[in-house]
Amino acid sequence: MPLPADFSSDAVAAIRSRLDSARGQGATILFAIESGSRAWGFPSPDSDYDCRFVYVRPVADHLVLEQPRDVIEFPIEGDIDAGGWDLRKALLLALGGNAVIVEWAKSPIVYEEMAGFRDRLLELLAEIVDPAKVSRHYLGLARSHVARIGSFSGDVKLKKLFYFIRPIVALDWMEQRDFTRLPPMNLVDCLAETEIPARAASEIRQLIDKKRQTREMGLGPIPAEIARYLEARYGHHEMNMAGSTRDEARQTRNRALATAFYRQEAERQ
Repeated sequence: MPLPADFSSDAVAAIRSRLDSARGQGATILFAIESGSRAWGFPSPDSDYDCRFVYVRPVADHLVLEQPRDVIEFPIEGDIDAGGWDLRKALLLALGGNAVIVEWAKSPIVYEEMAGFRDRLLELLAEIVDPAKVSRHYLGLARSHVARIGSFSGDVKLKKLFYFIRPIVALDWMEQRDFTRLPPMNLVDCLAETEIPARAASEIRQLIDKKRQTREMGLGPIPAEIARYLEARYGHHEMNMAGSTRDEARQTRNRALATAFYRQEAERQ
């Protein structure tokens, strides 16, 4: 799958250099993708490159007294932000309802991947990830942004507003499917598949178009229909978020599936 034509060749080369460095640390990279605004469908002309990857270490690396860290991180330099998770960490977070690994596995922008791995991973995630837990993950993201903006009527950093819009649209997408499925990663795709007030949807699309053309959107009031939509739906989800039923047998089964998957992928290397 080719990278987007507007990706900087220098940025891609810098990312590939970091991936080579991770391999130099003994990691086998299972896939490396673009996350952040470029993959979420609302980039600006100066958006950072947010490369995220999942890796596995050889079996011998686990037969040691001191286990290696389960993340590989690189300093952010310029517009390059790259880092990765050990597959074990990714699976444990998925079991807890963290949506990040699901989004990484669905990213449309791929730097590299081992043939067939993402398909196998997505098949597993469909079995072990509880959408009800993921919905609370998205509500948590929305809460953090409400805490930052403080008010739906004051000025906000318009560039950051998307990080509030995205989880609310994702929650509406999930609610309209009875919280049985996981939403698309891309906001534009998610918006197209979600029933929300037409004027709010139109204003969101206009804001996306503006961000694509503008390096700095600055401070300003939330567009009226977006503000009305966000306030209403955030309040709705806060009041109506359903808890997941604790099913010990299912949790044991899911953990066994994840363990078997991890062992299988480690032994492939």
